[in-house]
Order: sequence, then structure tokens, then C-alpha cells
Amino acid sequence: DLSSNQLADAVFECLPVNVKKLGLQNNQISSVPRGVAELKSLEELNLASNRLADLPGCSGFPSLQFLNIEMNLILTPSAVFFQSCPRVRELQAGHNPFKCSCELQAFMRLKRQSGGKLFGWPAAYVCEYPEGLRGTELKDFHLSQLACNTTLLLVTALLLTLVLVAAVAFLCIYLDVPWYVRMTWQWTQTKRRARHNPSGELGTVLQFHAFISYSERDSSWVKNELIPNLEKGEGCVQLCQHERNFIPGKSIVENIINCIEKSYKSIFVLSPNFVQSEWCHYELYFAHHKLFGENSSSLILILLEPIPPYLIPARYHKLKALMAKRTYLEWPKERSKRALFWANLRAAISINLP
Repeated sequence: DLSSNQLADAVFECLPVNVKKLGLQNNQISSVPRGVAELKSLEELNLASNRLADLPGCSGFPSLQFLNIEMNLILTPSAVFFQSCPRVRELQAGHNPFKCSCELQAFMRLKRQSGGKLFGWPAAYVCEYPEGLRGTELKDFHLSQLACNTTLLLVTALLLTLVLVAAVAFLCIYLDVPWYVRMTWQWTQTKRRARHNPSGELGTVLQFHAFISYSERDSSWVKNELIPNLEKGEGCVQLCQHERNFIPGKSIVENIINCIEKSYKSIFVLSPNFVQSEWCHYELYFAHHKLFGENSSSLILILLEPIPPYLIPARYHKLKALMAKRTYLEWPKERSKRALFWANLRAAISINLP
């Protein structure tokens, strides 16, 4: 019995080799040195109230059966203890400042496999760290395998990242986000050039009653029906048509923006041909952009032919929303109803241009 002295680690170098019971509690021992002479007869070892940071192995104590290591400084007991000390029948390791972590989980797993060798379990085994788990008994402390397996965590995070990237890429393609980004960029670039253009070619002075957007396949109806009925007669309407009002030398996008800016209204001739036209989509996008920018009602929709929903591409979600929320004029097949159609259309774009 060498308890309650100021003995340090060197005490293990001068012990009788045939000792069976050794009491070293309440000393200044911080570790059991490796390479000390084997105490082959040692069966009971009491190291309570010392400064040990881990459980000692049994390389020097092949016959050890009882070990008391209570009230030391053990944060995370080594998980290999039960493997290196197969003859230990009872381990007293309570009242240590345990750190509840993944390493402790490994120790608890081996403890369960080794049977009931822990004396004072579970009341004497309580988490001290981290702060949020202080006072939690070790039996109630659990971490998922994902949290403790770095490789599994990295693989899971990588898979989730790939799935997220794939989902975002799919949504971008499905909703045609790159197209909208490209169009927004062209819109801002055109606006920037307009602000730095001293001649004011892209000014916002209204010159037309309405800009007409239509598919080239519907041009015969526009030229033979729409333009003649609106531009002739009393209260004629001045229309902006790409064939005669686009400025040579400028890009198509600039011309579209220029015409929409100089027009009080934008008339869209909707048909299955319209939704299949790339340039009609540009015109719809920029007109819709102007609608939100000015908080005005500048869009007029003419449904020339019914459009089956399956024909409308995903990028035309704005058109779907507009057709659902806004009143559109439907081109009547009966000649008797067309006079009312033209009257309603004239009323929709009626304005006195400067």
C-alpha cells in the first residue's frame, strides 16, 4: 500500500515483482511507463485519484483482474483496453471528466461486447464535456455512425452535393435559366449603351401605338387582317412592325428592345407557331420585363388559334401565367363577330401619341 504519497511514474521501476495487490491511489502518477519489468503476479491495481489521462494497458500486468482508475483525468478511455486486458473482470473507471465524443462511442461499444465489467455503471459515468452534454450519463449518449465515420461522412456529403448539383442543373435546363440569364444580360447591356448614347437613339419617347409580335408563319394574317384594319380608317393606329421599323445595322435584340420601348402597347399574336418561335420568345420576355419595370398594363394578347398545353415549352411559363391571369382577345372565325373584335382591340390600345 503506497497510497497518499507524492509518488510519480518512476514508482513502477522499483516494485517487488511478486506483488499481488498494489495500492497507488492519491499520488502524482500521470502514466504507466512502457518497458517496465513485468509484474506477473499482480492481480489488483488501485490507481484512483491520480493524474492519469488514459487507461493503462496490461502489457506489464498479464495477470491483472481488478483495476481501479476512478477520479483521474481521463477524457476518452482507450478503446483497446478490453482487448489488451482480457483477464480483467472488474474495471472501476467512474468519476472521470469524460468527453462525450466519437472516441468514447468506440469505448462504449467495446464495453458492451466485453460484458458487465464496469463497476458503478451507469451512475458514476457522466459526461463532463462538451458543455451541452454535461451531466448526461454515458448510457444515454449516442452519436450516429455517419457523425463518427469521417469517410462515410465525406462520401455522403459528396453524394448529396452531386444530387443537389444535378437537381439544380436539371431545373436550370427545364426552366431554361441560362436563356433568361443571357437575355437579362443583353437587356442590361442595351440599357447601358442607351444611357451612354449621346444621340439618344434608344430614348423612351412613344412613337407607336403598339409593337406587333408574331410568328413569320402567321404573317399573312398580320399583313392582311391586323395591319389593314388598325392602320386605316378613322382613329388609325400606328403599329411598329419588325419588317419596316427595325433599324439596319443594329442587333435583333437591340431592335426588339428599341421598338418595345417606343411603343405604348405590345400586341402578341398567339398561335402554335408563336410558341415555336425563338424570336417571339425574346419579344415576349422583353415586353414582360417592361411591364414589371413600369408597373403598367402594356400587353395585349390575341389568340389567333387555340394552343394545346403540351405544345407550350417549359420556358414559356410566363406566357402560361399571362394567359391564366389576363384577358385575351380571341380571333373569331365568324365574320359577323369580327367588327366587335376590332372595336375591342382599338379600345385596348387607344392613346394620343405626342
